[in-house]
Amino acid sequence: MTQYTFKMPDLGEGTVSAEVLKWYVAPGYAVAEDQVIAEVMTEKAAIEVPAPVSGRVLSIHGEPGEMVAVGSPLIVFETGEGGESAAAAAVANDAPVQPATAVQADGPARAARPGRIMASPATRRRAKEAGVDLAEVAGSGPGGRITRSDFDTALRETHAAPSGAGAPSSARGAASGARTGTTEIKVIGLRRVIAQRMAEAKRTIPHFSYVEEVDVTELESLRLHLNERRAAGQPSLTYLPFFGLALARVLADFPQCNALYDAERNVIVRHAGVHLGIATQTPDGLKVPVVRHAEGHGLWSLAGAIRDVSERAKSGKSPREELAGSTITITSLGKLGGIVSTPVINAPEVAIVGVNKAVDRPMVVAGAVAVRRMMNISSSFDHRFVDGYDAAAMIQALKERLEHPATIFMQN
Repeated sequence: MTQYTFKMPDLGEGTVSAEVLKWYVAPGYAVAEDQVIAEVMTEKAAIEVPAPVSGRVLSIHGEPGEMVAVGSPLIVFETGEGGESAAAAAVANDAPVQPATAVQADGPARAARPGRIMASPATRRRAKEAGVDLAEVAGSGPGGRITRSDFDTALRETHAAPSGAGAPSSARGAASGARTGTTEIKVIGLRRVIAQRMAEAKRTIPHFSYVEEVDVTELESLRLHLNERRAAGQPSLTYLPFFGLALARVLADFPQCNALYDAERNVIVRHAGVHLGIATQTPDGLKVPVVRHAEGHGLWSLAGAIRDVSERAKSGKSPREELAGSTITITSLGKLGGIVSTPVINAPEVAIVGVNKAVDRPMVVAGAVAVRRMMNISSSFDHRFVDGYDAAAMIQALKERLEHPATIFMQN
């Protein structure tokens, strides 16, 4: 038997480690070369890892949520005649070969598992003391290994207080409408990255928020007019492309807001081009795909670019380079936009512009009450590098463009 140890590869861009998100194989699986065996997460994106050789899996290293350093063992294969013949059978059957003791790599199995039970000595000791049969415990770790979380869940289920005759009268009275139980969700993958970045941004950046209301009555009229006359294949216009184009125009006069802070060199890097980050809610969590050089787009072109990068982010098909490199971010909750928000800066940027929902409100116009379409802009700035006056002046310039939408299409 020949063993081949595959180590965590260098995934580029200075990556020193990656987080294991999911295993698609377990010990005993036979795989073919280039078959996807795992998914890992860098600080930039989730990446599928293919098998470098054909063979049978002997062991895997790193449970979901664990960080594995570049160059450290990730998976060990049995290669040679035995491993390669098993892999060939897997390819012929279009599925990995599973031994009798293996469970699915991407989820726990509730049925009793024949063969060796995979659990740590500490878990076995706790199970013996609590009278829990580990053969009946679902193992969500690699190869069906019973993790501490798996055991804790099984222990709660085993010792859950019964409702009914044995329970106190107050508990019986509440049982009909009460919900019990807890759900534990491990913070891994994109959610871990989001948590770390948000905490770091709030911990290190002195946020200064500024809110201004904007009369978008004329903008709404133009938006509806253009949507009624859009050509086949053109995207439906939301407020975002108008905001993005207006922001790109305004930032030419406020370069201190279109900048990145390089903390290692203690340098502010101002950008001539506007690389617009589009905060996008996806099934996996918040992502910020980037539209490069928003200042070079026309309205329809920018609308299409925003649509394309957002759809790729939502479907998990964004290339790695599309999820990095923004110089300022625009965020919107659409119809859920609320009245005011305090968006968190997308470090290392120094500003973020938030779009709230548009509503019809009575306003005083030229001494008379009129119904106007109103919207708030809620923005945050890094007060270390953007003074309050400059932040307010930039938003006021943006407001002027939006309230007189013809000026959005005029160069400075």
